[in-house]
Amino acid sequence: MKTKIHPVAGYLLIEPQKQENVTASGIVLPGNDKEKPQQGKVLAVGGAVYRDGQEIAAPCQVDDTVIYKEWGVSEFKENDQKFFLAKFEDIIAIIK
Repeated sequence: MKTKIHPVAGYLLIEPQKQENVTASGIVLPGNDKEKPQQGKVLAVGGAVYRDGQEIAAPCQVDDTVIYKEWGVSEFKENDQKFFLAKFEDIIAIIK
């Protein structure tokens, strides 16, 4: 997806993905719609940041699916679509 939003250094633009609870036999369990998604696709990556003279690069790339801290993201909407901005350190896993 193309977007006009370009994150600043140290941030990632993420499109949240709805997570479904599925049993081992494939039954989809209804979830709590009030919960924030914690998984999404990276749409854009800001530049590296520097701390104490050390370069800290993004932990992932565009099109990676990541898991991020539940309350570590800033949520906003553009054209009725929800997006998140997350700091590099708020990414806790990359799904391969």
